[in-house]
Amino acid sequence: LAAQLSLSLAECPGTGSAQAGRAAACQGCPNQGLCAAGAAGPDPAEAAELRARLRAVRHTVLVLSGKGGVGKSTFSALLAHGLAADETKQVALLDIDICGPSIPKMMGLEGEQVHQSGSGWSPVYVEENLGVMSVGFLLSSPDDAVIWRGPKKNGLIKQFLRDVDWGEVDYLIVDTPPGTSDEHLSIVQYLSATHIDGAVIVTTPQEVSLQDVRKEINFCRKVKLPIIGVVENMSGFVCPKCKNESQIFPPTTGGAEKMCQNLNVSFLGKVPLDPQIGKSCDGGQSFLAEAPESPATLSYRSIIQRIQEYCEQHHLQEEKIM
Repeated sequence: LAAQLSLSLAECPGTGSAQAGRAAACQGCPNQGLCAAGAAGPDPAEAAELRARLRAVRHTVLVLSGKGGVGKSTFSALLAHGLAADETKQVALLDIDICGPSIPKMMGLEGEQVHQSGSGWSPVYVEENLGVMSVGFLLSSPDDAVIWRGPKKNGLIKQFLRDVDWGEVDYLIVDTPPGTSDEHLSIVQYLSATHIDGAVIVTTPQEVSLQDVRKEINFCRKVKLPIIGVVENMSGFVCPKCKNESQIFPPTTGGAEKMCQNLNVSFLGKVPLDPQIGKSCDGGQSFLAEAPESPATLSYRSIIQRIQEYCEQHHLQEEKIM
């Protein structure tokens, strides 16, 4: 049984393939019928609704991590803060980590509630040009557990995309839970009705994290999700007193940069550990603004610039095709 499962996972044609649900590897998969019927993605009416709602979103970036605890939500929050530092840009941050929504706290919005208007749900705003939506705003307490099966999670993700009045947005950042499961398939399939610039994958340097990131890269390739690049988070710690650098998570197999070379994926950069990052997130503040001279801030700004350049180039390529 283990050998059959391993073969099926390795040879899954992907939900967007013409062989979806029909390949030998699809036998026994619980989603075989959906894939074979072409129902893995939104139906035409849903797709039209999503296109209408997201027509004014210029760039969409997914933030992924194969493993939990690598700093994905922190990166999502700081990416949104960094992009919104340009007051001419409108930024939206969508948190689809339904069982562990940490974005409200990181953005200083804990306790806020979602409001509904004639045009749909209104995002909660950090600044005039930075709006946030999360299941955390729908809970009566931050300690409430969301105990949902896949279909209910998928329904909420669809509702976030279809019913939230994002308005004119330059960047929609989507913070996802760890892994390659329901939420990831849903967001990619729903957004396929519009467009996705690509995914940023966050990892830490050690092999136990890189192992899961390789799965994430394979997932992206299966579902035809462009990979903007990989960020190595918690990449060493420089003592503020003696300036000596310590490898808290030793890159025993060469770290993310070596992995990217092997898999032909862009490496966006390394972010060193800084205790102030955790303090800023717990306080709902932007670390980039609180510690502008930190080596971590300089790394973040360089990575954010590379993401912006990728998105602009991707947009130009799409315009040429159209």
